[in-house]
Amino acid sequence: MDHLSVAAIGMGLVVIGAGIGIGNIGAKALESIARQPEAISDIRSNMILMAALVEGTALIAIILAFLLG
Repeated sequence: MDHLSVAAIGMGLVVIGAGIGIGNIGAKALESIARQPEAISDIRSNMILMAALVEGTALIAIILAFLLG
């Protein structure tokens, strides 16, 4: 296996992990909003912040996999 294919597998795993993570964040946020509709603005802002952090981590991991591969 050459380095480029290992990097491609790493990038694919990162994208899958980020997608699962952001999906879980969205699902839990909707569940929280259903339980407490009056807290929608706080839940929404925290959801966006966490999704951005997960996406930033995924972007860094993709760049590292590309540079090291």
